[in-house]
Amino acid sequence: MGIKQFREAGSHIMTKEGDMNDIDDSYQTNYRSITVRTTDGSTINGKVNISPDQRVSELFTQRDVSFIVMVDVVLKDAVGKIRFINKDHIVWVEPEDL
Repeated sequence: MGIKQFREAGSHIMTKEGDMNDIDDSYQTNYRSITVRTTDGSTINGKVNISPDQRVSELFTQRDVSFIVMVDVVLKDAVGKIRFINKDHIVWVEPEDL
């Protein structure tokens, strides 16, 4: 299995090449609803997946990860989409459920 890199819209995106049979069935999700305000004034509502022992704030303090992944996003006319948000463009984040 290898890692493939490509550029899209000026950002690095990495994908893992592999076989669908390599999927780990024990993966658990722990979604938390958040609201994000970006530097362009957009307000994004959606969910982030965190590990059971992690706080939402830790997603934003990890310096080695430049993007957060949001699912079930509501942004303008887009509902239920997945978005990758560059943390450098986030002004504030509000967790909906604590």
